[in-house]
Amino acid sequence: MSLQARLDRIRESFQKEAPPAVLEVFHRVTGDLRDSGIVDAVLGAGDRAPEFALVDTRGRETTLASLRAKGPVILNFFRGDW
Repeated sequence: MSLQARLDRIRESFQKEAPPAVLEVFHRVTGDLRDSGIVDAVLGAGDRAPEFALVDTRGRETTLASLRAKGPVILNFFRGDW
């Protein structure tokens, strides 16, 4: 099963099982994000990320360029525990 098919299945399940109040907030917030224009700035699959530097797990600054020099890079964003 493709990733898109899996995501579609998850979305359909959520829409069927979530309480109406939760769905209302979900749709309102999603609409607000779309209206903000942020969707137009989102990178898509295969797009090159802008250069950046972050602190790694050992406290050292690491740049995207230094990682690319070693080979292909996959970026994974985790929002953490909100």
